[in-house]
Amino acid sequence: MDDVAAGFDPVDDRSAAARDDAAVRYQSGFGNGFETEALPGALPVGRNSPQRCAYGLYAEQLSGSAFTAPRAANERSWLYRIRPTVSHWGRFHPAEAGHWLTAPCSAPMLPPAPLRWDPLPLPSEATTFLQGVHTITTAGDARAQSGMAAHVYLITAPMEDEYFYNAEGEMLFVPQQGALRLCTEFGVIEIAPGEIAVVPRGVKLRVELIGGPARGYLCENYGGAFTLPERGPIGANCLANPRDFLTPVAAYEDRDAPSRLVVKWGGALWQTALEHSPLDVVAWHGNYAPYKYDLRRFSPVGPLLFDHADPSIFTVLTSPSETPGTANVDFVIFPDRWLVAEDTFRPPWYHMNVMSEFMGLIYGAYDAKPRGFTPGGFSLHNTMLPHGPDRDAFEGASNAELKPHKLHGTMAFMFETRFMQQVSPFAAALPQLQPDYGGYGAKLARRFDPRRP
Repeated sequence: MDDVAAGFDPVDDRSAAARDDAAVRYQSGFGNGFETEALPGALPVGRNSPQRCAYGLYAEQLSGSAFTAPRAANERSWLYRIRPTVSHWGRFHPAEAGHWLTAPCSAPMLPPAPLRWDPLPLPSEATTFLQGVHTITTAGDARAQSGMAAHVYLITAPMEDEYFYNAEGEMLFVPQQGALRLCTEFGVIEIAPGEIAVVPRGVKLRVELIGGPARGYLCENYGGAFTLPERGPIGANCLANPRDFLTPVAAYEDRDAPSRLVVKWGGALWQTALEHSPLDVVAWHGNYAPYKYDLRRFSPVGPLLFDHADPSIFTVLTSPSETPGTANVDFVIFPDRWLVAEDTFRPPWYHMNVMSEFMGLIYGAYDAKPRGFTPGGFSLHNTMLPHGPDRDAFEGASNAELKPHKLHGTMAFMFETRFMQQVSPFAAALPQLQPDYGGYGAKLARRFDPRRP
């Protein structure tokens, strides 16, 4: 078990005074069987459920898969906590969901066209994570554990005496501006732009700010848990390497104070009153836990001689479906990389795809859309709708001298799913929706000349 401190890049926009790397510790590896304790001897040895747990703790199992799932896909952790979750329970009442929607949505579909939005402004009033989630698209059916939703979060205030867990899907946080501290049952995770975190379904957390307001993207995955994609002929190395994923060490709160627990369940938010913090896990072991990853550690591969490879080579995480090779949702990034292919149109080619693509820009510029797509913005190219480079990108790439060229200081991403994505009424009515984006292809000039090969 590796116990490592967090590492940060200059792209991280937190001040040195605002972070204390020594206070947040992690274990490295993806999907490992971890074990960690905040008090010596709190973790039972050689058994999961002793007659009496040390320190008067309760043993509780959190299962992310069916008990009978194959060993390779079986996910569970044992938690040793001050109170079991059932004692964090009360009479639940509906809570205000704001702009957070769940699939399936009944709103009418927009006409088929590419869509793109400018960045959403941060609110001027105090807005916590639960108030700041704004659904952009939904896909599939959360109750059938299939599909996803793409959200933007806008946060200006921390959750205080407030806790949350999502019973419908795991949550992939993608910060774009500002840093977050995710205080979870399993320990503390800190993430800044250029990093991501995944919180499995059922894991309680509190979202805090580090150094100021925060904006970012959130993928709510209703389907199979994210895992690393197969590398195939690439072999054993490159892409996202397991050792670079970090899982927190145990850190608990023994705190009695009036609090609120909010649960996302059945397509709605529900709330109950607590008298203590539910983040009271003193020790835990297992392979079902939240984790973080620095996207700048992704080791890309690509074409070395000619032609343009499929974007699937940039997949960081994949949520599998029952159809082999067809993802419930893929998380794909477009990081710094060298372009060296000869006699090749180097930006993404024009295409139509059975998969639908929600794209965001964390920082820098995206090579296929150098204008009008700014950090914090997002776009949607839905199932079987045409898309590709705009006119400036096409002309530039068609006439460029093909020297080796490095794309530097850029990080775009995609949530790509096999489902058609439904645009929320909130997103459809945003003033940031670019009215002319759907017609960018009309600006491409006719170049055909039968007299000239």
